[in-house]
Amino acid sequence: MNQPLWTPSLERVAATRLDAFRHFVNQRHGLHLADYPALHAWSVTQRAAFWQAIVAFFEIRFAAPAQHVLDEGPAMPSAHWFPGASLNFAEHLLRRRDDHPALVAIGEDGSREQLSYAQLASHVAGLQTSLRAAGIGVGDRVAAFMPNTWQTVVGMLAASSLGATWSSCSPEFGTQGVIDRFGQIEPKLLIAAAGYRYAGKNLDLTGKLNEILERLPSLQQLVVVPYANAQAKAADLQTRARVALWQDFYQPGGEPGFTPVPFDQPLYILYSSGTTGVPKCIVHGVGGTLLQHVKELGLHTDLNPDDCLFYYTTCGWMMWNWQVSGLALGATLVLYDGSPFHPGPERLIDLIDAEAISIFGTSAKYLAALEKAGAKPGSSHHLERLKTILSTGSPLSHESFEYVYREIKAELCLSSISGGTDIVSCFALGNPVLPVWRGELQCKGLGMDVQVWNEAGRPVIGEKGELVCTRHFPSMPVGFWNDADGSKFHAAYFQTFPGVWAHGDYAEETVHGGLVIHGRSDAVLNPGGVRIGTAEIYRQVEKVEEVLESIAIGQDWDDDVRVVLFVRLREGVALSDELQARIRQVIRANTTPRHVPAKIIAVADIPRTISGKIVELAVRNVVHGKPVKNTDALANPEALELYRDLAQLQR
Repeated sequence: MNQPLWTPSLERVAATRLDAFRHFVNQRHGLHLADYPALHAWSVTQRAAFWQAIVAFFEIRFAAPAQHVLDEGPAMPSAHWFPGASLNFAEHLLRRRDDHPALVAIGEDGSREQLSYAQLASHVAGLQTSLRAAGIGVGDRVAAFMPNTWQTVVGMLAASSLGATWSSCSPEFGTQGVIDRFGQIEPKLLIAAAGYRYAGKNLDLTGKLNEILERLPSLQQLVVVPYANAQAKAADLQTRARVALWQDFYQPGGEPGFTPVPFDQPLYILYSSGTTGVPKCIVHGVGGTLLQHVKELGLHTDLNPDDCLFYYTTCGWMMWNWQVSGLALGATLVLYDGSPFHPGPERLIDLIDAEAISIFGTSAKYLAALEKAGAKPGSSHHLERLKTILSTGSPLSHESFEYVYREIKAELCLSSISGGTDIVSCFALGNPVLPVWRGELQCKGLGMDVQVWNEAGRPVIGEKGELVCTRHFPSMPVGFWNDADGSKFHAAYFQTFPGVWAHGDYAEETVHGGLVIHGRSDAVLNPGGVRIGTAEIYRQVEKVEEVLESIAIGQDWDDDVRVVLFVRLREGVALSDELQARIRQVIRANTTPRHVPAKIIAVADIPRTISGKIVELAVRNVVHGKPVKNTDALANPEALELYRDLAQLQR
């Protein structure tokens, strides 16, 4: 009989904010919701009452009250949440004002800077004054080309305190990748680092920055953060905009003010990966982002004011925006900038002990790499306060689930979470009151009517299909930038099933009420007309000791599709016939004969996005001789050349 890997104790369940919220709802509405499934069912059938309960439970402050909770049209995406309400995002993230640590910024070189909540508010107040003097107001775009450090958070809070719209890219983006993003939204002010560190190297950004500035004619003010380039001077930058160094642009001090804006006022502009063309600019509203984030962090992650939250992310990934909202719960955030493997594979694990991290967020790739490196953090580290590990970016394999409980810590909630940039949040995520099952995301998010549909548009359980959300939710994007009639937005999410959000994930709902993600729908393999999720293959290949990572595509062949598997092997290992046979045997024994690759090819590198996701579509295009439209969206675009015109694929 399959058993859960972890089950929370009754004492732990009773101490969670999620259980407190269930009692709150029962008392407020005269209900008797006995458990999470009952609470979730109520949250999707009574969405207005649910989201109003979130507002009350987390004491969300509206400067002007809403006329009511929801105006809903006949079909998605037609809806308007909390019409008439106004609020300010930064105000909710700066409610705590004491000496408790708010931000701990750690560099790869070991540098450490800490800001208390009182100091954070002081910095935001000072920067706000200077932003206002620079002409920044409601609706203006403030962009950041920055590493994950405290100045970036201060910049976002100061901008949003004025009702401006924030958008950020990380320094490892290529020049064209930054221009493709910021060029579309025409920022009035840019905050940019003059240098950054990665894998033991100091990288000067002056040249790249000058190329970007040349293509941003809308820019009126540039604020340069020296960061890893202490010698940076304003005179080094070539732009028609005013230029100031961060330390000269403002002085901390005073109390920040907060400009109320409508519930749907654009707060963030995030970007699609851009691997199939110019990135889509996804606009997220103030109110929807705030409500969704306090729900996910406060209830699903059980983040409390005495917790320390860490997520390994860059400012170009939505997990940065998500983590920063932890300030709304009064927690301490640990920001790390640099390689997760420098100088060794346990660099981030060291942080757990050094900073008393209680909630540790990372990627499935990182956990798999830790296991491949032979790391046993439970034996080498204390991990005393660690209560939750979050994983996202790609599906977490069964083996990684088992590795965490075997080699990291037995008593913790391992939450694989999934959603995306598209909703700046999650559809399925963790739950501190539910068991953890191998390979499963614990639950659907509260208020999210998530289902898996077959090709006929019918919900299925225990079968693979499309992940959909059948009812509107507050963190649905306001729309896409420069998409006046909404046609691009509609085509992206509502074309597959009219009036229903189709997320593009190939998924399966389990009997436990959890979800398994089998890969992206557009990367699904189709040999002999049978749909196969790439994650099903990766999970098996990861068991082979000699393989570090892999990528699978479907190659058009003989009026059908054949599965091609590319593998990156450990140093010194060759792809022998014996190793190929073993890889095929592991796949066949644990899946079906259709999953077995027709070709296995060794490669030196696997292309991935800046946020670490492997790009099956780009590899498939290269193999078929098609162009890859936007290689600047990739962290290692040169890797694509390893897949071009391969003799092994011509026969």
